[in-house]
Amino acid sequence: MKHRRITKRRTAIAAAGIAALVAGGLTLNSANAAPPEPTPEVLSIASAEKLATTLLSDLGDGAAGTYYDADAKQLVVNVVDEADAEDVKAKGAVAKIVQHTLGELDSARETLKAEATIPGTSWSVDPVSNKVVVTADETVKGAKLDKLNKVVKGLDGKATVEKVAGEFKPFASGGDAIYSGGARCSLGFNVTVGGEPAFITAGHCGDAGSSWSDSSGGAEIGTMEDSSFPGDDFALVKYSSGVDAPSEVNLYGGGTQQITGAGEATVGQTVTRSGSTTQVHDGEVTGLNETVNYQEGSVSGLIKTTVCAEPGDSGGSLFAGSTALGLTSGGSGDCSSGGTTFFQPVPEALSAFGAEIG
Repeated sequence: MKHRRITKRRTAIAAAGIAALVAGGLTLNSANAAPPEPTPEVLSIASAEKLATTLLSDLGDGAAGTYYDADAKQLVVNVVDEADAEDVKAKGAVAKIVQHTLGELDSARETLKAEATIPGTSWSVDPVSNKVVVTADETVKGAKLDKLNKVVKGLDGKATVEKVAGEFKPFASGGDAIYSGGARCSLGFNVTVGGEPAFITAGHCGDAGSSWSDSSGGAEIGTMEDSSFPGDDFALVKYSSGVDAPSEVNLYGGGTQQITGAGEATVGQTVTRSGSTTQVHDGEVTGLNETVNYQEGSVSGLIKTTVCAEPGDSGGSLFAGSTALGLTSGGSGDCSSGGTTFFQPVPEALSAFGAEIG
């Protein structure tokens, strides 16, 4: 066998060629390096809401939900593929790749409505877990709970069940206390209808035509013009003449909060509630478009929160800064042990009554 001899000169040339290739490779890699990852923008809740609206529209059928990260002050947008993730990041939001689109989760909600409308349950899409969270109070047990679990199991991972203490019920025991007969609720927000002063409160607090006062057995301050419950949970009371109706919320010892307009809530948003029983408490929005199955009937489109409330707080104000968000509907628990409280969105009530706020 012959061995090919490599001269020192050829060795030197080969070594130089390798060095050139290595150097060239480094230069090429540097030239083609991926651009730095976009940094998510720090956003106010209002800016996050605007960006969320734009991105959900852009994503179309691929939309999978959004929520606000209050600690980082960033918008998180769920997507189902890498291409959409890159678009979301390029526009200043945090992209989170998930399994289910909003369309798929909404379909799961429709199945629950058709097969598991059981008093003591509620459900909404939770964008953080990318599932429909089904909540069952302590009255849902035995055959009812078995039925609920069976329906949820058939949704192939799109939903989950969680149990809570207490019973879902409207918080009426009969903002500022308002009275009608033996009932007491809370004023939500002062509004105007056709230039005339009025206020909105919970629909389950009373029927159209009922008389309301601001003290037990006191003189009438207004008459309930319209009321909707179940289905919705809002009512309109028109003031009698001569009543002062400023656009503000009672903070019970902390002064008042001026209200300049109404808006939609966002998952992850910090919110405040004022009511005549437990006064002022804070919490977080954990769900939107919640369906709640009270014993009296189902109410849809509600805001789900961690804010506590008790009987008599019904109709009271949910707000963030100067923006009105909701009217206290009902829930479970209390302000000693905590609980879940649902709110009727204010914009829907204003639209139904042709009313304006602020």
